Amino acid sequence: MINFRLVRHLWLFLAVAEEKHFGRAAKRLGMSQPPLTEQIQALEQALRVRLFDRNRRGAKLTPAGAAILPAVRKFAEQLERLELAVREAVDGQSGTLTIGAINAAIVNELPPLVARLRAVHPQLTIYVREIDSVEAVPALEAGDIDIAFARVDGELGPWVRSLPVAEDRLAVALPRGHRLAETAEVSLRALAQEDFTMASRRGSPIYFDHIVAACRTHGFSPRILHEVRSVTSQIAFVGCGQGIALIPSSFEQLAAATVIVRPLVEDINVVSTAIVWSSARHNPLIDFIIETAQPLGSRKDMTMPRVVS
Repeated sequence: MINFRLVRHLWLFLAVAEEKHFGRAAKRLGMSQPPLTEQIQALEQALRVRLFDRNRRGAKLTPAGAAILPAVRKFAEQLERLELAVREAVDGQSGTLTIGAINAAIVNELPPLVARLRAVHPQLTIYVREIDSVEAVPALEAGDIDIAFARVDGELGPWVRSLPVAEDRLAVALPRGHRLAETAEVSLRALAQEDFTMASRRGSPIYFDHIVAACRTHGFSPRILHEVRSVTSQIAFVGCGQGIALIPSSFEQLAAATVIVRPLVEDINVVSTAIVWSSARHNPLIDFIIETAQPLGSRKDMTMPRVVS
């Protein structure tokens, strides 16, 4: 049975934690401050721990309060999704789909996919959540997302499947005015002495390692000046004079006037996006996405985890 009193207390706790002030939290919640204080104290008594240190300037989370805040935030997000699902059911809507996607997929693969989904399922509510590739499998297993578009590697687990859907050729992003900017094609070996801005290994280890291995094959290890979250960040950093970047060539369209993108002499391809899903939970919408996707390999590849660069 749901303890609605506890749910309300956690909601109030989240408001005070975010506002860092009981008065501002009470105003946000549309209530007076004394009842808010009383209910937070009741929560502290129920949990047998102090959640806030109070002073004239406001309210600061105690270590215990800070420890439970992430879980309370996630709980609040799940409650909001539940409320929306109930409301949509009452209104005759057909449900929700949460897609986790890396930045590259949000730019390239998702727009036409979302358009197709809305054409076929006009009452479907679609959420897009930006993730790093390493978050895809844990988010699927936790049920936080229904499907992912990411770069994944090797054995993903007994119930996780992947299907590569986008491949791209590496190019080099250079600051305008760079000595190689007027070259039609740039040799990878010509970049040996440059500073690199790289997409973070923590976010996509296989993609990172693939690029480093390509550099080493051509006689050098890249001197990495910055690691950033996404390809778009790589391009932005290059535009600010923070080194050069090896990027998928399709991202040239996002380059500002301060950045020149040139193809490499070497033909180095990477699988830039794969669909990742869990076969443990059947969802007809996932089946629709997989069936309408354009895989790089044969349809036989759908049932086996793939190595994605």
